[in-house]
Amino acid sequence: MSETEQPTSITYAEAGVDVEAGDQAVELMKASVRRASRPEVLGGLGGFAGMFDASAVARMARPVLATSTDGVGTKVAIARALDRHDTIGFDLVGMVVDDIVVCGAEPLFMTDYIACGKVVPERIAAIVSGIARACEQARVALIGGETAEHPGLLGPDDYDLAGAATGVVEFADVLGPERVAPGDVVLGLASSGLHSNGYSLVRRVVEHAGWALDRHVDEFGRTLGDELLEPTRVYSADLLDLVRAAGVELHALSHVTGGGLAANLARVLPDHVHARVDRSTWTPPAVFSTVGRLGAVPRPDLERTLNMGVGFVAVVPADSVDAATTLLEARGIRTWALGEVLDAATAPVDAGVEVVRGAKGVEGGSVQVVGNHPAP
Repeated sequence: MSETEQPTSITYAEAGVDVEAGDQAVELMKASVRRASRPEVLGGLGGFAGMFDASAVARMARPVLATSTDGVGTKVAIARALDRHDTIGFDLVGMVVDDIVVCGAEPLFMTDYIACGKVVPERIAAIVSGIARACEQARVALIGGETAEHPGLLGPDDYDLAGAATGVVEFADVLGPERVAPGDVVLGLASSGLHSNGYSLVRRVVEHAGWALDRHVDEFGRTLGDELLEPTRVYSADLLDLVRAAGVELHALSHVTGGGLAANLARVLPDHVHARVDRSTWTPPAVFSTVGRLGAVPRPDLERTLNMGVGFVAVVPADSVDAATTLLEARGIRTWALGEVLDAATAPVDAGVEVVRGAKGVEGGSVQVVGNHPAP
């Protein structure tokens, strides 16, 4: 450029960031966020930080804070392909708050982060509406969030989302391996479907089979896309009611996410016990067998990747099985005894069947999944 030439004027909008679109997105999501609140929330949407009155926590004998953060993985690719964005936020909440309740903690508040190539206000508002609905169901306050526009890094229709939540539990009430003992029963809580794990495998299988998302699948009773976009079940409020229920003693909980049933159960067991889980106690929903069949996926790989119809596990003493099952079934969560906890020193172990011991850095107990699922 010569000294006489004037430099081209470059604005933030010309660089690809639309501040006005971001403001419009905030306006569109306000009604949803207002529903996802609690009495302890101070201030409103738009502050630099979300504020939560912790007076009740201060009155606890020994409050322990619990925190979790997560995303929804490549399930966002399905939402983008179908241009349906009002459920993916629901998935996000389930993946975050249901990790917190595992230790017996009550999730209190949550924040979200959405990164996108271009802010489309209606799309952002739809995503947040799903987050807010799930927070309302989980009795969690949505107290803040951030939407970031990343032109040049993400395509105009690309986005990803993540969230974090904080909860609290009395130290004396923390659930965990030290409570689990031989004689306990392992309860399975039904999932709503794939939830938000294993979508890299699922998408690869669907692509390999040449199935379109609008394909009607008789076994599902709906389209493939509808099945794949089914929201993650949010268990936390129901499980907190279980924790507090009279006549129910709860020893441990496990959220069945990445790693599958055996590995996640092993994480909440002490090293002196062995859990024996029997496949004959349940039939996984059709989506799991369909993925396995279409991709000729080996059963061990399928079970390490997907929840196989079990979204959560509760470990209870035998005399609490009926009360726990009744409470959860009354809340619409199919619950059944899927296994037992045994003394590791004397537990029978089936030869040639994998034994899982601990996972994700946790040196826990051992788990063996045996038998076969009944035919549908």
